[in-house]
Amino acid sequence: MTQAVREQLASLPDEPGIYRFYNKDHVLIYVGKAKNLKKRVSSYFLRQATYHRKTEKLVSEIAAIEFTLVSSEFDALLMENNFIKQYQPKYNILLKDDKTFPYLCILRERFPRIISTRKYLPQQGEYFGPYSSVQSMKSVLELVRKLYSIRTCNLLLSESNISKGKFKVCLEYHLGNCKGPCVGYQGEASYLEEIAQARYVLKGNLSEVEGYFHAQMLALSNALQFEQAEKFRHKLELLERFQAKSTVVNRKLTDIDVITIVSTDEKAYVNFMQVKEGAIVYSRDLEFSKKLDESDGDILSLVAHQLRTEVRSPHTILYSNLPLTTPGEGIENVIPQIGDKRRLIDLSLKNALYQKVKGEALRETQTTRNLKVLEVLQKDLRLQRMPRIIECFDNSNFQGSNPVASMVRFVDGKPHKAGYRHFNIRTVEGPNDFASMKEIVGRRYKRLADEGEHFPDLILVDGGKGQLSSAVEALQELGLYGKIPIAGIAKKLEEIYYPDDPLPMHIHKKSPGLMLIQQIRDEAHRFAITFHRKKRSHSSLHTELNDIPGIGPAAVTALLARFKSLKKIQEATPDQLAEVVGKSKASKVIDWQQKREA
Repeated sequence: MTQAVREQLASLPDEPGIYRFYNKDHVLIYVGKAKNLKKRVSSYFLRQATYHRKTEKLVSEIAAIEFTLVSSEFDALLMENNFIKQYQPKYNILLKDDKTFPYLCILRERFPRIISTRKYLPQQGEYFGPYSSVQSMKSVLELVRKLYSIRTCNLLLSESNISKGKFKVCLEYHLGNCKGPCVGYQGEASYLEEIAQARYVLKGNLSEVEGYFHAQMLALSNALQFEQAEKFRHKLELLERFQAKSTVVNRKLTDIDVITIVSTDEKAYVNFMQVKEGAIVYSRDLEFSKKLDESDGDILSLVAHQLRTEVRSPHTILYSNLPLTTPGEGIENVIPQIGDKRRLIDLSLKNALYQKVKGEALRETQTTRNLKVLEVLQKDLRLQRMPRIIECFDNSNFQGSNPVASMVRFVDGKPHKAGYRHFNIRTVEGPNDFASMKEIVGRRYKRLADEGEHFPDLILVDGGKGQLSSAVEALQELGLYGKIPIAGIAKKLEEIYYPDDPLPMHIHKKSPGLMLIQQIRDEAHRFAITFHRKKRSHSSLHTELNDIPGIGPAAVTALLARFKSLKKIQEATPDQLAEVVGKSKASKVIDWQQKREA
């Protein structure tokens, strides 16, 4: 623990808020919430022996602490969630899902249509959903169209267009699915009354619709209009069949959210459902990796809040299988023990457990498949042991500028991205791939040896004999040559080279072992190229900012550390620039920007 961190710990208040941990480069690495900031943050440094390795790693990287006070723990949850979504700290769970779920929308137009869409544009109309699947959305839309005469055409039904007789009735009118508002057969008031009834179905208030149909059927029957009464009886039957398929518990249970969690040391599985009149109108499953040793209650609080925000849930009752540490303002968190309420929890848990079993089976199958590939690779390369850990090196430079290198690490045939490494070339000047390879291989395994870490089962070098010989020299100087198998892969003919063997080895082109080597080689190349482009761009930007009169290297570094890119520097306000480099230099940056734009 640094002196700066000790001083920051001493200044923490005994109040609720969020805390933020930064590393030595002042990059945000973790955001958390606390009822008592002083106790919670101090616990990271006082109870390290009880933490998992992930948390120990987090604590070892903390170089600075910041905090923000809030009025309540729920406010802390909201702020924590906002920080996580904006900055995506590497040690926080981030609920990410790029799926766009379908909605139904009553368009804001004369004689409104009801359409399905995946885009949420509030100005377009009134939205219902999202639905967990296209099938569930279509079943609701189909019911609406069977119960009501809603137009499906996209004609512009203005008063003038209808009065001028611009349109003719279509097949939908002749089938009885539309009452012909396009030709004036149905008035706007009558049409809007049907839309109002359809809105109840879309909201899930089926009892309102059922009551209306029943009343209409009795009134028409009493008036001896039996043919019209029969139509409403048919609609009631449609409604009952739909309810029979969708109702899972007592219809009196309504306006409820249900969320459950099951977890392992590495993964958490969450199921979220919304219940309306005993029917599940929305369901969603989530699986994500645990970043630290968070409690299930903490995870559930964060996920519940974000899911409820995404689906814009108005419900005030939240059933769960664990007490939420922060259920949310105005939310009643209930853990049912018996009856229909418990059935909902059991159903949600069944979905979460199924996710867990399926996820573990899939990973086990994938691991088994990968191990078989590694067995083939072991035979292809004639290795004494299975290469479960493989590290591959690659160089990258552009006309000799900004030479860099990369190393990727594969464990059990899968990328282990936490083990990826970038290298800035330190001891080599100019485009010398051989010397660069020797430097990075030597640096990598000297560090592993110094730290007592495990060496890989196989080292791959992207290149032919020259790069391989340079890597071998590095291992020889460290006394590791002969202890770790090493090979080079040439790009053109996919030839495998071994040290001290002038002839390359050719593996069958369709061998899964060769395909894995190619995947690893390509990943190392991609990783190196990406790093080189970033460094070249940064170098170019650094040079451009250095051209500003009165702005030195220290100011340039400070600006890039804060704003990350030229665009963000240009968008920064004078006050924001002054916070980093002072008012005098901020004005010079602004003058320079204005001259560039002139």
